[in-house]
Amino acid sequence: MITRTESVDTPAGEARITWHPAPARTARLVLAVSHGAGGGIEARDLQALAAALPAHGITVALVEQPWRVAGKKVAAAPKVLDEGWRALWPALAKPGLPVVAGGRSAGARVACRTAVELGAAGVLALAFPLHPPGRPEKSRAGELTGAGRPTLVVQGGRDPFGRPEEFPPPTAQAPYELVEVPYGDHGFAVPKKAGPTQDETLTVITEAVAAWLGGLPH
Repeated sequence: MITRTESVDTPAGEARITWHPAPARTARLVLAVSHGAGGGIEARDLQALAAALPAHGITVALVEQPWRVAGKKVAAAPKVLDEGWRALWPALAKPGLPVVAGGRSAGARVACRTAVELGAAGVLALAFPLHPPGRPEKSRAGELTGAGRPTLVVQGGRDPFGRPEEFPPPTAQAPYELVEVPYGDHGFAVPKKAGPTQDETLTVITEAVAAWLGGLPH
């Protein structure tokens, strides 16, 4: 697969997009996904999506926030993450295709908070951090239910930041879909004795995302 890396200046510093393009004749949308607060675009789920989705006509743009490009160990504040994401959007929209905003963990929160103002075609929330581990009273459900766009949550069955059964039920005012990844933790790692292998687990994720994206209006 041919990839291309693009640097984008933002008020928060230099950001970076790694493009995994779908073939020009089949490309129908862009999935822009950013990383979490504890890692980069090398995350197993982001790499699996970048490898699998272009064959489905989906260009994948892996986004590195400025703090990560600068080599810092600690993520920027939410306001700064949102600022960087907003500044990246014109580059993500440049191919002229609908753009689905996505991310894992902290990146999913950014996508939810900014989806309406940026005109995202949908929101993909990978490992949404519903609450800090062990602190369910500190719920961030409002960010998810307030996304205002068609939303898919992909959540590990044993994610300490929020197991699937902890999420609020979808409503007519705040509809979203949730796919559980059996035995997956916050990084979608599965125990060796769990049953499904790591590769099978990643296939669950990529197939669920491809099917959901295929159902979006475009």
